[in-house]
Amino acid sequence: MAQRRMHQSIAGLSRGKKRLVMVAADLVALPLALWSAYALRLAEWWPARYIEPFWWLFLIVPPVGVFVFARLGLYRAVVRFMGPQALWAVVKGALLLALLMWASAFFYRWQMFPRSVPVNFALVTLVYVGGTRLVVRSYYQWLIKHYTQKEPVAIYGAGGAGAQLTLALANSREFYTAAFMDDDPALWGFTIKGVKVHNPARFKAVAEELGIKRVLLAMPSATKAQRKQALDNLGDVPVRVQTVPSMPEIVSGIASVDQLREVELEDLLGRDPVPPQYDLVNASIRDKVVMVTGAGGSIGSEMCRQVVRGKPKALILFEVSEFGLYAINQELEAARIEMGESFPIVPLLGNVCDRNRVEAAIRHYGVQTLYHAAAYKHVPIVENNVLEGVRNNVHGTRVVAESSASLGVERCVLISTDKAVRPTNVMGATKRMAELVLQDLATRYALKDGHRTTFSMVRFGNVLGSSGSVVPLFRRQIAEGGPITVTHPDITRFFMTIPEAALLVVQAGSMAEGGDVFVLDMGESVKIIDLARRMIQLTGLEVKDEENPDGDIEIVYSGLRSGEKLYEELLIGDNVVGTKHPKIMRAQEEALTHQELIALLGELQAAERDLDSQRSCAILKKGVRGFAHNGNMVDLLPTMSAETVRLSVPTGTAKH
Repeated sequence: MAQRRMHQSIAGLSRGKKRLVMVAADLVALPLALWSAYALRLAEWWPARYIEPFWWLFLIVPPVGVFVFARLGLYRAVVRFMGPQALWAVVKGALLLALLMWASAFFYRWQMFPRSVPVNFALVTLVYVGGTRLVVRSYYQWLIKHYTQKEPVAIYGAGGAGAQLTLALANSREFYTAAFMDDDPALWGFTIKGVKVHNPARFKAVAEELGIKRVLLAMPSATKAQRKQALDNLGDVPVRVQTVPSMPEIVSGIASVDQLREVELEDLLGRDPVPPQYDLVNASIRDKVVMVTGAGGSIGSEMCRQVVRGKPKALILFEVSEFGLYAINQELEAARIEMGESFPIVPLLGNVCDRNRVEAAIRHYGVQTLYHAAAYKHVPIVENNVLEGVRNNVHGTRVVAESSASLGVERCVLISTDKAVRPTNVMGATKRMAELVLQDLATRYALKDGHRTTFSMVRFGNVLGSSGSVVPLFRRQIAEGGPITVTHPDITRFFMTIPEAALLVVQAGSMAEGGDVFVLDMGESVKIIDLARRMIQLTGLEVKDEENPDGDIEIVYSGLRSGEKLYEELLIGDNVVGTKHPKIMRAQEEALTHQELIALLGELQAAERDLDSQRSCAILKKGVRGFAHNGNMVDLLPTMSAETVRLSVPTGTAKH
């Protein structure tokens, strides 16, 4: 308690009073340094014979010394933040005082004045003036560490960033560095800034011994694989993990090393994106008029960001949601201005099922590259809205693709999904039917003279952070205190970051020859239950289960939703070949004949007119190979014919 009161009393002093304390301390330290210089030289406690002739030096040296130190800026330095500059001021001041003393003795021919006293005086002054400040700084930091509520943290990464971070934390009021962890065995056992470096394999024991509940990853230049390895090395210890910004952000000045942020979930995947092949990016975007449907969605908006970076001739945003269109348009305009570019960004409200609106947009702006991202993609929603799912995903794609072909669009790229492969839900079946539409158009228009639209499709799985991803859901559930809902203990999914997926879509579209089905390399599938557990642990919480009933967040199993798979696939068959890009493969998928497809599309339109969702599902089964509906499809609108709808209108009801 006494130390805490002392800390509070010292901290409560004003800046001016603290400066006076330092001046008073130096007024005492300087005559002591002069006496020590005599005593060291003559090996006597009080060599009166040599001191008494120059007693007046003990009165002159303190004020002159304080004046010199003040001019050198020593008293402007905050002791608890004192660095090399302040110590250098002490060195220069001590040398200057010693030089003045030696010059006076030389020019005024002082008798009985030992010539080595100025040298001793300089050395002792360094100890008394500089050393006392270091002692005060260390004591102050010790008080803060032991008598304030600073949280002990471990820094993973004992390199330059880790050293800078521990210095920043030493001056903060929230944290102090209790331990370093590093993968380099050569550093184990050594200390950095007074903090010991430990083997990550001993992290659990170190965390328990030092009470560590938070780990800071100081690995700004590490690859995703290295960061994943570091996270894995922490084991199942429930600690909150935060990270410093990346090295490019630090170097560019966008962020500093002490600006902590939550660990990115993509670090758990260990995927290092392959650098883009800019010849492929430029082929579809540079100086082209590009149109993105579904521009306000999670995938469509990232496609727009990648297009803006590629410097198109113009970018057309086509979106049915006014708010989504407004948000992405504002973001892209700001990015374009920051880039110093002047190409137009055109926000268009419209539905992809509206052929007149789609054709008008393509024709008026002369669209050359079109990315079709507009789709209903949430499996349970489409299960309960079959007719709208078919209309938007199948007929909307047909409208966009046929409009592209008839109006001379150079490239039309459909963004598809892994759920189109042997689908167990209506959403996946509609996306596979949309693929069949593009495959048919690619075959027909390849035979025509004149212009030729190159059609292609790109399949990939879940993307981190999209509106349909489990990651935002798990984050919200953890923030609310749980429970986390997982559909099945064995369910797995492929994951990829949105920017990586969007950039690969652009490059895949540039490699298309017509009717290509591209499949992105999604890496290894991830077990959702493992992802949930890891997310809980990375926030410093514990999983609540039978083995740990006192845990924080419970995981409950809600059961597979209607139409949901345990495992996703990316290929229907085994016919897949590589491309010039290591992360993009080309699948050889079968297609329907033109007559079969047209017949099925006509039947789907008829079922939509009759509001017959059951018949729509049956037609999808006829056209989509491997469509085995897993669950009870129930359209929230009753299945009825148009005649029934007409007869069900009550008498006297106004018709609009």
